[in-house]
Amino acid sequence: MKSSIVPSQNNSSSPKFTKLNKWFFSTPERSLEEAYQAALKIQKIEKEHFNGQTVSESSGKYTKNVVDCFVEDVDNKLTYIKLKITEFKVSRLFLRHSNYEFINKLKFIDETLNRYQELEKNILSINSNNNDSSSQKNSNNKPSNVSQVNLLDFEKPAENFKKTGALPRSIGKTLKKIQIDMSPKAEEELVQKFRSSRRVTRQAISVLILLILIPLLCQKISKEFIFLPLIENYRNHHEVPIFINSEMKEEALRELQAFEEELKFEKLLHHIPNFSPELLENKVTKKAQEIEETFHQKGTNAISNVFADLTGLAALLVVVAFNSQGMVAIKLFLNDIIYGLSDSAKAFILILFTDIFVGFHSPHGWEVLLEGIANHLGIAANHSAIFLFIATFPVILDTVFKYWIFRYLNQISPSAVATLKNMNE
Repeated sequence: MKSSIVPSQNNSSSPKFTKLNKWFFSTPERSLEEAYQAALKIQKIEKEHFNGQTVSESSGKYTKNVVDCFVEDVDNKLTYIKLKITEFKVSRLFLRHSNYEFINKLKFIDETLNRYQELEKNILSINSNNNDSSSQKNSNNKPSNVSQVNLLDFEKPAENFKKTGALPRSIGKTLKKIQIDMSPKAEEELVQKFRSSRRVTRQAISVLILLILIPLLCQKISKEFIFLPLIENYRNHHEVPIFINSEMKEEALRELQAFEEELKFEKLLHHIPNFSPELLENKVTKKAQEIEETFHQKGTNAISNVFADLTGLAALLVVVAFNSQGMVAIKLFLNDIIYGLSDSAKAFILILFTDIFVGFHSPHGWEVLLEGIANHLGIAANHSAIFLFIATFPVILDTVFKYWIFRYLNQISPSAVATLKNMNE
């Protein structure tokens, strides 16, 4: 008899929902089984083509292009396994379970993931060391292009701090570079670094896409299909205020007053024949009912936004927690991009961001942003609190930014700091 992760649910629902109900309660078992089958396929590739070892580019059994095909297939299956394990864990939070007969499958999946996580850690550590050496070379006014710096990454970073000898250090480094380029393994090592860099870039881009799409989808789906119907149903069956804050009430009164004045203006222009006080009252009453419905919907949307945003934030934290290696890859990817910029480009980006967030015109932007967030969450915008925030936070941000330039940017790229000072002047 087939074991089940969750117990069977004996609901006397209509036949229309029987299939959906069965599919929902079998989600943990189905997700784990799909992840287990993907892990078995990885094991099959390892046994048939790599003598039971992990699929990696260091294998000498096949050519590089053949290994690339196997590595790409394994990476796709690993990503699929991670998604299914996440689905398995999330679904078990909402469903009761009474047995743990799935432990063996889950253990086999974890062993498969751990083998390739160790391989990823080694690749990321290599790239991290390359970036560290690159940053130290940039601090000595070396070219900041990553592809050029990687050619010199065979030398140890500690050599940058050696005492000056009889010959200038640049001559020694030039001779060292020539020696490395003439080495028989130079091309192989350069290709290996390019392959590891390519893998880090792919992983970083995939994790960035997940960090953007998953929170947005969770926020939108949870709002439209969970929180909005629940809150709408509650507000329709309970006595609750129409206006959830004072600003909404004032806005409704201004809108109703403007409508009433417009009617009187139309009367003076004789555009409304047979105008009477009863007609005015009926029109104003109808408009008031429309305004009531509009602001009732606004209040419902604002309340649902609070819960939906918290759901999106929780989804973001889950993605970050389950992709620790991906976050390291993003850090390395961003470091490569930053080191690849010219000094003028770095200075331009620094000036652009400082002028936007801490510049002369930034208070207007902060005010619009904070008022928009308050309206999104249905909170009355407290202008005193907004002005206090604008008077303190940009100043603190500017101080932190200047300290970062003084403490770190001067060491990483002093020429960029000099370009920044010249552009500001």
